[in-house]
Amino acid sequence: MVLNCVEDSGFIDRKRELAETYKTFFESLGISFIHEPEHARSNYWLNAVILSDSKMRDEFLKVTNNANIMTRPVWKLLNKLEMYRDCRTDALTNAKWLEDRVVNIPSSVRI
Repeated sequence: MVLNCVEDSGFIDRKRELAETYKTFFESLGISFIHEPEHARSNYWLNAVILSDSKMRDEFLKVTNNANIMTRPVWKLLNKLEMYRDCRTDALTNAKWLEDRVVNIPSSVRI
C-alpha cells in the first residue's frame, strides 16, 4: 500500500492543529503539554502532559476517565514488571520522575 503524501499531509496537519489546541488549553491551566522541540517537526502521533506529581496525575486520570476521556499513565517502568523484578537497575531518577507525572491524552483527530 502506498500512502498518498497529500492526504497524509492533511492528516498530519490536523494532528498538529489538535496539538496546538491542547498546548493552549493546558498551558492556560498551568499544565505542561509535551510539544516538539525547537528545530524539530513532530507528527504528534502521541500527545501527553506533564503534571506536578503522582497525586495530581492520579486525580487527572480519575477525572478524565470518569468523563469518558481515555487517558493513561505514560508507562510502567520495566523493572517493576514481574519478569524483570530481579534485573539490575540504576537509580532511574529521571524515569521515575516521568512515570509519576506524564499522562497520555487522546491523540486521534476527527476526519
